[in-house]
Amino acid sequence: MWKETIAMPDSSIRAGAMGSRVVSLVVLVWFVAGLVAAGQRGYFNEPPAECSHVATLAVTVLAGPLNYMGMNPKMGCTIPQPSS
Repeated sequence: MWKETIAMPDSSIRAGAMGSRVVSLVVLVWFVAGLVAAGQRGYFNEPPAECSHVATLAVTVLAGPLNYMGMNPKMGCTIPQPSS
């Protein structure tokens, strides 16, 4: 009778999957820290009225835990006006 053998995954594949999980977890924690910092600064209290408010919110979230190390990003932006 023929017996099938079950191939076990290569350990390098398992290590790669574990590494990608760790990276995903670090990225998730990074963005959560940025969202918490933006919330603590009151950026979610009212809808952004200007482009610079949206840009500041985005940069604060992207800065993540750097916000707690003294970084306080502020952004400005100018929107091109249509020609007359």
